[in-house]
Amino acid sequence: MESNWAADHLQVIRTLMERSSVYRRALAPVMIYNGCLGLAAAGLGLLLSVFSPQGFISFWAGVALLGLIGSLLLIRRQSMRDKEPFWSPPTRRVTQALLPPIAAGFILSVVVMLGAEGNLQSTAQSLATLWLPLSWVVLYGCAFHAAGFFMPRGMRLFGWSFIAAGCALFWVASRETAPRPESGHIIMGVFFGVLHLAYGVYLYFTEPRGDQA
Repeated sequence: MESNWAADHLQVIRTLMERSSVYRRALAPVMIYNGCLGLAAAGLGLLLSVFSPQGFISFWAGVALLGLIGSLLLIRRQSMRDKEPFWSPPTRRVTQALLPPIAAGFILSVVVMLGAEGNLQSTAQSLATLWLPLSWVVLYGCAFHAAGFFMPRGMRLFGWSFIAAGCALFWVASRETAPRPESGHIIMGVFFGVLHLAYGVYLYFTEPRGDQA
């Protein structure tokens, strides 16, 4: 039983490594899509003054759902074009790597939203629109780094950039006595908008044409 498990595990690892360039190519449109979505959402949130704790969390939860649906559709289109199975064992492994940090971010969001009503307005505002977005940034970086373990090094470095920048901003935010209500949208726009878009463009223009992994 253990030998069969080890053989299956090694086969999945080998397949992931062989398909790393395919995943890299599929990631470019996903990153560009999410970058455009993040920038548009940040601008809309500022324009509509979505600053209340419940409104901010609900707004970005909806944006995340749109990002997830769009990403899945783009990946499915890529798998159909390359005649690859969509829900393959390697894809399941990558999904399993993503789940713990993403689940932690979801749970934190629920906790902050439910606790907002019982806190002072200033405390709830700070938690929802500053500390929570920074937590999302760090956890997303952890998820991306874990998912990129069998992919090109640049993907793990991208995850580390989220982790390092998010932790640095935690230190900066700890010195702020009264964070601005628009801080959350700015953080989300920079990290989930600008950085995604920049990395997607980088992947698009550096991907070798005609490479079939």
